[in-house]
Amino acid sequence: MDTALTDPLLGRELDGRYRVRSRIARGGMATVYLGMDTRLDREIALKVMHAHLADDPQFTDRFIREARSTARLSHPNVVQVYDQGQDGDVLYLTMEYLRGRTLRDVLAERGVLTAREAFSVIEPVLDALAAAHRLGIVHRDVKPENVVLTDEGRVKVADFGLARAATAHTSTGDVVMGTVAYLAPELVVRGVSDTRSDVYAAGIMLFEMLTGRQPFGGDAPIQVAYQHVNDQVPAPSSIAPQVPAALDDVVTAATARDPDQRPADAGELLTAVRAAHATLGADQLDVRPAAPPPGSAGVGAPAGNGVATEMFVPGADPGAGPVLHQRTRALPELGPPGGLPGASPGGKAPVPLYAPSPGHHPVATEDAALAVLLRRRRRIGLAALLTVIGLALALAVGAWYFADGPGAYTPTPKVTGMTAEKAQQTLTGHGLRSRTEDSFSDTVPAGTVARTVPGAGEDVRKDGVVVLTVSRGPAVVTIPPLKGKQEAAARQAITDAHLTVGDVAQVYDDNAPRGQVLDSDPAEGGQARNGTAVKLRVSRGPAPVEVPDLHGLFKNDAEGALADVKLTAQYSGQGKNDDEVPEGAILSQTPAAHSHVEPGTAVTLVVSLGPPMVDVPDVVGKQSGEATAILERAGFKVKLEMAFGGFFGTVRFEKPNHRAPRGSTITLTVI
Repeated sequence: MDTALTDPLLGRELDGRYRVRSRIARGGMATVYLGMDTRLDREIALKVMHAHLADDPQFTDRFIREARSTARLSHPNVVQVYDQGQDGDVLYLTMEYLRGRTLRDVLAERGVLTAREAFSVIEPVLDALAAAHRLGIVHRDVKPENVVLTDEGRVKVADFGLARAATAHTSTGDVVMGTVAYLAPELVVRGVSDTRSDVYAAGIMLFEMLTGRQPFGGDAPIQVAYQHVNDQVPAPSSIAPQVPAALDDVVTAATARDPDQRPADAGELLTAVRAAHATLGADQLDVRPAAPPPGSAGVGAPAGNGVATEMFVPGADPGAGPVLHQRTRALPELGPPGGLPGASPGGKAPVPLYAPSPGHHPVATEDAALAVLLRRRRRIGLAALLTVIGLALALAVGAWYFADGPGAYTPTPKVTGMTAEKAQQTLTGHGLRSRTEDSFSDTVPAGTVARTVPGAGEDVRKDGVVVLTVSRGPAVVTIPPLKGKQEAAARQAITDAHLTVGDVAQVYDDNAPRGQVLDSDPAEGGQARNGTAVKLRVSRGPAPVEVPDLHGLFKNDAEGALADVKLTAQYSGQGKNDDEVPEGAILSQTPAAHSHVEPGTAVTLVVSLGPPMVDVPDVVGKQSGEATAILERAGFKVKLEMAFGGFFGTVRFEKPNHRAPRGSTITLTVI
């Protein structure tokens, strides 16, 4: 089925940067894709965690910590981790993309490696593991599938730390995951691991390279795990007699069931491997051992065939024996196109590739007591034997091996600051090859070497490859459109363009609503270096206006005064009586006079109804003096008009004489 139709990630661009091109492989924890870093214009490998793992917060946190830890490894034999991130529900790593094949592919093609070929693989693998162990990083999943042989002749170790990250995805805190063929006994029994667990797995892998088979086999993973716990890994020469005794000793030391009997870390094992390498001549290094028949006693399945499994091992009481659960998946049948040489027509049952030499018997058919004595002798005396070999042979052959032999190294010359062409010429003059990679730099001029791997002064094989990182100069980005956006959206656009937000000025603007971006500096569409600060001017809306004093103005005048400053009037209720403010005039206003408000604000006005109406006392017929006193006590003013001279002093008429505004004037006619 076409993966483009079934895999929704194909064609997607993660975090606006990593475009997914095609699927490379799918495993139990993740799927690996070929991708393109659109920012740096280079091919990358994208490892995307399966959704059921990415949804687990504990796994996600552990995965991020492991990615950061692995990224600290800078070693020519380690697959480099570039970046880690999460885009929605997609949790991913970006790594160095390598063209080549895995050690598993090589074993499938060749079956068995010569001692020289095995050394050319195991030494750089151990060198990479030693660098990790010095930083406190344990690989936990050393196996041929995680060893890459590039087209340029370099050996690279992949997937540092992912096996440890997978332990977070369990209900118990003490569960480990690994490929059962390479699990150290302590991982099976106690669920714990350290640098010596990597040493054990490397020893199993060396055994497999020398014999073409894994040391333990079985129909189910639990059977293989049981043998790791209870049986000593046989010497490679018991399977392939052409394997030198020095390599037997290395494998036996690395795969001791008791971790305390193994080399403490990959660095110690590498020393033993190099010492063994130095003792062998060309006749021993270049002979290719034959592989035994598939059914030989004490021998596991051929490399890459049978049952390969990921084993989940709950931690258990060491005295109680291992308690195992298994998850099995069938591997594809081994063989190049057309099937293995000598295979049955279906290509599924390879015929024996090895016929035992006369007098040879597999270790399982030896006398039982002798086998026990051999294992005990190797286990107890091996550490001392390796120490003696290392000291003696280092003095005898060390100068040859490290100066002119196959393991010779030379310091990497300093070429940083040179042009790429000049740096390549310099490396060629030192007998080294080179490969270039591009990278942006704000400090190193374009076309100049910014750094090398290995670094200046670090050891590199005399015919090895030095990776040159050549500067492309500062990364330049385009200022995105910002005008008219709300401030929050503009900030996000700036960050997405790998710029930073600079000063933000808040200014009044009569035409732009509050929070809208007016312009930027640098202006949108311009070019700037990665990380440049972009300044913004953001509208605060129209400038506020002062509310005029409307008290005592009549409605028309008040409305005109408000319109002059772009305000509007609204009225409250039916008005209110007031003894001082005449009817129809503005009695009060909200907001208050001289306060500042935004243009268009409505000012609430209260209109005076004038003084309240009260009853006028009836004083007709009373003497003018008495009448005046009565009216004044009622809150009125009095005006006297004399008729006929007011001779009698009697009030003849009263106006108004029923109701009148309090405080108004009552006119009395006196005769």
